[in-house]
Amino acid sequence: MKRLHVHISVDNLADSIRFYSSMFASEPSVSKTDYAKWMPDDPRMNFAISQRGAEAGLNHLGIQVESDTELKQMQSRLESLQPGVQMEEGVACCYAKSDKYWLTDPSGIAWETFHSLDSIPVFGGAEMNGAAAGAASGTACCVPKAGQASACC
Repeated sequence: MKRLHVHISVDNLADSIRFYSSMFASEPSVSKTDYAKWMPDDPRMNFAISQRGAEAGLNHLGIQVESDTELKQMQSRLESLQPGVQMEEGVACCYAKSDKYWLTDPSGIAWETFHSLDSIPVFGGAEMNGAAAGAASGTACCVPKAGQASACC
């Protein structure tokens, strides 16, 4: 079963955690000094916020899948929409290691489709597949620019 993913960049993490914890009637399932994530089942989504230097607002949207099979099915759908979607394997991002595909919608909104493989102790970094050290540099959660690989989610 798929789960909608929403990632928002925020100005004040503590205030935003209080706000969204009240909205979702639960505390985050992941809470770090620069990031928090909720995984409610009603509505079924992966909702993340981060305070990492990006302008406040929508960072990106996505669809989280539960298996490699679902990820391959989504890849086929995405390729029919936008040939040459950007693939990333085993990337470190948002305290998780994931395989993912990136594309943009007609309005320029970044979408990722991903399968989380494991949790990791860093936001994103050089220890996985040579990705740029997003955590060390303080960059925002990394939506790739056209033609470039991202350093994290």
